[in-house]
Amino acid sequence: MSAEPHVSTHGHDAHGHHGDHHGHDHGDGHAHGSRKSYMTGFLLSVVLTAIPFALVMTDAFADTRVTAGIVMAFALVQIVVHMVYFLHMNSKSENGWTLMALIFTLIVVVIALTGSLWVMYHMNQNMMPGTGAMSGAMSASGDVGGGGM
Repeated sequence: MSAEPHVSTHGHDAHGHHGDHHGHDHGDGHAHGSRKSYMTGFLLSVVLTAIPFALVMTDAFADTRVTAGIVMAFALVQIVVHMVYFLHMNSKSENGWTLMALIFTLIVVVIALTGSLWVMYHMNQNMMPGTGAMSGAMSASGDVGGGGM
């Protein structure tokens, strides 16, 4: 037996401690939320859910499009609340790469949705009978059946 403390080759000392990390700091550079920040995020989420629910259930607006727009606005705010308070996304975490990945994802989603809606709108305008450019050409020739004989 030697007088030196026993240290294994795996970085643990004789008491089973791993390195110099005591407490809850994992040393991985990631932000960890406090109880206060989680409660703030939870309360904001509850409020941002309850208000649109009340608007829909009480028929607060006569026009359903106004209600839908307000509900979507609350949904966007709630997405931001979840990203900040629960996912800890900000410009400082991981040297800003999480924010850059989010921005890139949003750009791809906007391009995909806009392109899909654009294609569907033009397909509806050009392919549906009685609408669009085809109806004008058919009525001008007087040939409704398309047979021509």
